[in-house]
Amino acid sequence: MACMTLAAGQSARAAAADPTDPGLVTRGQYLARLADCEACHTAPGGPSFAGGRAFALPGMGTLYASNITPDAQNGIGAWSDEQFVRAVREGVSPGWKHLYPAMPYQDYARMTPDEVRAIRAYLATVKPVARRPPENKVRFPFSIRAVMIGWNLFNGPASSYPDDPARSAAWNRGRWLVEGPGHCAECHSPRNLTMGVSQSHTYAGAVTAGWMAYNLSSDLHDGLGSWSDDALSAYLTTGHADGHGTAAGPMAEVISYSLRFMTPSDRMAMITYLRSLTPQSSAPSRDASREQASVTLAQGAALFAGACAGCHLTTGAGRQVDFATITGAHSLKDPDGHNLIQVMLEGSRLETDQGAINMPRFGAGYSDQDLADIAAYTLVTLGKTQPAFNENAVRDGRQRSE
Repeated sequence: MACMTLAAGQSARAAAADPTDPGLVTRGQYLARLADCEACHTAPGGPSFAGGRAFALPGMGTLYASNITPDAQNGIGAWSDEQFVRAVREGVSPGWKHLYPAMPYQDYARMTPDEVRAIRAYLATVKPVARRPPENKVRFPFSIRAVMIGWNLFNGPASSYPDDPARSAAWNRGRWLVEGPGHCAECHSPRNLTMGVSQSHTYAGAVTAGWMAYNLSSDLHDGLGSWSDDALSAYLTTGHADGHGTAAGPMAEVISYSLRFMTPSDRMAMITYLRSLTPQSSAPSRDASREQASVTLAQGAALFAGACAGCHLTTGAGRQVDFATITGAHSLKDPDGHNLIQVMLEGSRLETDQGAINMPRFGAGYSDQDLADIAAYTLVTLGKTQPAFNENAVRDGRQRSE
C-alpha cells in the first residue's frame, strides 16, 4: 500500500472490522502483502507500518508515508472502517482531505470494500506506534489538496470490475492482482503530462528516483516475452532467475515484502495476465543522459577486480550464491546504466525464505569517475552493451541518494 499520506481521523462512529476473527485477519494480512503496505509505510530502520518514509515526486515535492498502525492519535486507530475504505479506494481521508497519488488509490479501487475491510482488520492487530511522520513538503499548486479533484478526473480512481467471461479464471485473477493491489503500472509505466500513468505506454518501463522499472509487456526484446514461465515464477518467488539476474532496489523490496508471499495459484495467474499484455518497445527514459561516454575501461577493469570480483567473479557468476550472478541481468542491458549505478550507490537488500541477500553500497569509497568506469566496464564486458553515460550520471545518482 504505497505512501498513504493520511492525517489522523475523527472518532469512529461505525463498527470496525473484527480483529478477533482469525480468518478475516489472515485474509487481510495476505491482501496487505499483495498491496505492499509495509514496504511503503515503514521508514528505513523504523517500526513497521509507522510511516515516515519519504517519497520525492518530480514537480510536486516530498511526501511522507503516514502511520497506519492502530495508534489512535498518530495512526488510524480512531478511524471507522468506512473512513478507511474511502481513503484506500477513493483517495479521500477523514475531513475530506484528498490524498496525493503516491498512494495508488486509483489502483486499490479495484479491490472490493470487503477486501479493504479485511486489510483494516489485519492492521488493527499490528503494534500501535505513537509516532507522527514529518509534514509533507509540497509545492504550489499541489499544496492545495483540492487540486487532486481535477487530477482524479483525468487519472482515476478506477473501480472494481466484473470478470471478463471471454477470459480464463486465471487471467481474470491475474488482471486483478497486477492492476489492483499489485499496482504494477505505477512504477512500470511512463507518466503523462499530469503525472498519471500513460495509457498509451502502459507497462513499457519507466525511471523513478534513478531506478529503472523494466518493461513488463510481452515484447520479446524489451519485455518479458523471452522469459519462460519457470523463470518468471522463480523471480517472483525468490527475486532471482537464472539468466535474468537478481532483483535490486525497489523491486527487491516488492519481492521481499509482497510477491514472495503469493500463493502458487496467484503467482501463475499473474504470469498468465502478464503474458497477455500487448508487446511494447520500452519508452525512452526521461532522465537518460545519452551523453558521450567518458570512461576508461582499463581503469574499470582494475576497479572491478578489486571491488566486485570477490562476489561476482570476473565472469559475472556468483562466487558463493546464485543470487550474486549478474550475467543476463536487465541492468547490464541498459546503456544508461540506471540500476547498475544506483545499486553501487545505494546497495540493495532482498529478503528470501533462506535469509537476506545483501548488496553493500560502496559509493562513498569511490569517485564519480571511478563508479562510471566500473559500470561501463561491466556493461561492455558482461552485458555486451555500449554505455551512454559519464560521471555526471553518477553525480546525479549520488545527489538523489543523499
